[in-house]
Amino acid sequence: MAVQFSEEKLNKVKEIIARYPEGKQKSALIPVLHLAQESFGGWLSAETMDYVASLLQITSIEVYEVATFYSMYNLKPVGKYLFEVCQTGPCMLNGSDNIIAYIKEKLGIGNGETTPDGLFTLKTVECLGACGYAPMMQLGKFYKEHLTKEKVDQIIAECRAQAGN
Repeated sequence: MAVQFSEEKLNKVKEIIARYPEGKQKSALIPVLHLAQESFGGWLSAETMDYVASLLQITSIEVYEVATFYSMYNLKPVGKYLFEVCQTGPCMLNGSDNIIAYIKEKLGIGNGETTPDGLFTLKTVECLGACGYAPMMQLGKFYKEHLTKEKVDQIIAECRAQAGN
């Protein structure tokens, strides 16, 4: 089955495109990619990116360039809980490398990998703009700050409880 937005989501795409001057529909690319990722399983397949290109009347490579540049887009399936751990200077100075190593050990996965049960994916990312709360990570729409091994254990336990595992 071909990738296709629901009528409701397609109306949202039209609304996003309408925010920009005629002929400048490429400006809608980032929000439309967010909508696509949200709508099609939390990641952007080549088929999904081609579909977005067709909706915006731009080339597929223009979509790929944006989707591969930003870490907020997932180019392969991810777990239900995506741990995006900051790995830049202030977080590293405050121990994010130790937190990343602990998550790898605790979940038995490497960077960019997903646990066999499909619950967790670990992704290292560039600055999330919360340097004063280092080390930190983003989990969905929420920041998890001043991370310690104990806090990571608690986050994993809460996620498992929410998932019913």
